[in-house]
Parts: sequence; structure tokens; C-alpha cells
Amino acid sequence: MTDRVVGRLQDQATVEQRVASGDAPEWVVAHWHSFRDGLLGERNDTPFPCFFGAESVRNSEPLYTAVPSMTEKDALLGLGRTLLDYIDTYRDHNDRASLVAFFEPPDGEFAEQEYHEHLWHVLQFLHVHDPEPWPEEIPTDPDDRHWEFCFGGEPMFPTCRAPFYEQRKSRYSPIGLEITFQPRALFENLGVTAETKAGQQARDLIQDRLDGYDGVCPHADLGDWGVEGDREWPQYMLSENPEQAPDEPPITVTREHPKSDRLRGPDRRPPTHRSSPNPAR
Repeated sequence: MTDRVVGRLQDQATVEQRVASGDAPEWVVAHWHSFRDGLLGERNDTPFPCFFGAESVRNSEPLYTAVPSMTEKDALLGLGRTLLDYIDTYRDHNDRASLVAFFEPPDGEFAEQEYHEHLWHVLQFLHVHDPEPWPEEIPTDPDDRHWEFCFGGEPMFPTCRAPFYEQRKSRYSPIGLEITFQPRALFENLGVTAETKAGQQARDLIQDRLDGYDGVCPHADLGDWGVEGDREWPQYMLSENPEQAPDEPPITVTREHPKSDRLRGPDRRPPTHRSSPNPAR
């Protein structure tokens, strides 16, 4: 079916329809309910910390996909195609639309370390098969304060939810790995980058909510892109147990291009998401 969620780019209305009709796999249904309830609900009498994310889901702005494996080549090539479709079309849907990727849960229980390994395997795979060169203005060293993950020529912030979070429930997904891809342009459109007053106010509010929602102090690795002393890569999947998290950037980035032709050329599938009227406009 062309409106399936697995391996495709879909808008929120289509995901909701597929879930309600029973036409989505059980793991996609579980992911959707967990994601929606997490962002729109409260914990400790505190709303979800990222009010931009909560407002976006409330207004049906994000786009979605479901990935049937964290490791299989064909599944990750499919994610790459979907991410390229998203980059090509998200502004036509909504210029604040992020891409939420639900991953099919693994067999058995994974430790925190394994989720870190799988996240960076996904990002390394995407980099190796990226059909566009790494942007000239972004350094290739993840230990540089101006580094961030790029794909399809777009700098972006991929943030994760996963099952291993026992304290930081704002990052908790009981089903499996979730990655929300947010192009830097989204933050610029909102006017909430680190150098703006609105960005500083937003960060303060989010950290206040994190304190209440999670019941613990905001994570020490939280920071802003380009700020001295802050780094992007540890923020993609914040550690719960530092002993199970990487202490060095687990990705190798080069400007050598192309590394692969698998996502290049005319065989790219056209996007299939259905743009719906944006209730916020």
C-alpha cells in the first residue's frame, strides 16, 4: 500500500489513520501512542520540556517514517531515501516539520551501550551513503564546537528516545529507538538559536521543565551548537549511565565524496507523504 508508514514518508494524519484502522504493524502502533502521549502528556505536573516539540505534535506538523531494523542494510538504505525525500519536501508541508523515525524493536532487551552503538551505526551508515558532499561550512571533526551531523547537504540535530532511560523520562521510549531529525533551518525559522535572546529564553524554560518533568537536574552535556565548551554529538543520545556511553565521538566523517552510489541517481523513490492543512496557519 502506498500509504504504509514502514519505509515511507508520511504526515501525522496518515499515521493516525493507519494506526486507528489497524493497518499499521503493532510496533508502529505502540511507538505512535508512546510518542504522542509522551509529548502531549505531563509528568510530575509538568508538561513535556520541549514546548516546541509538543506544540508541533499538537498541530500535526511533524513527518514520520518507520524503519524495520537498526542494522539491516536495506532498512537503512530505505531510511536514507526517506530522509532525502523529507529534506526535499518538508518545507512544502511545514517549514517547522521535523522527521520522526520509529525503529522496530530488537529481539530481547538491549543495554544502554547497545543503543548508543546502534545510533552511531545508523548515522555512520547514512554518512557513508550520503549522495551529497559534506557541507563546506561544517567541520568534519565531531570534537569541534561547530560540528553537527549532516545528510543530503543539510546540517541537522538528530535527537533520540530509547528504552534504557529510567530517570530521564523526557528521553524514554519503552518500545525501541526513536530518532527525530531536525534540520538547523528549523531552529533558525523559530529564531531560537544560541545567539538570540529568544533562544536563551527557550533554553532556560526547557531546562526548568526538564528539572520538573524528569525529577533530576538537566544533563551536563546539554548545550548549544557553536558555543565554546559545548558539543553536539553527546546530546543526540544523552547518557543515563556514563560508563555505558561513548567518551569519544563514535563516527568518522570525511569530505571524500561520493563514498557510495546506492542513494544516488534516478532510482530514488518519489515522496508519498500527504500534506494536510496546517492548523497553526
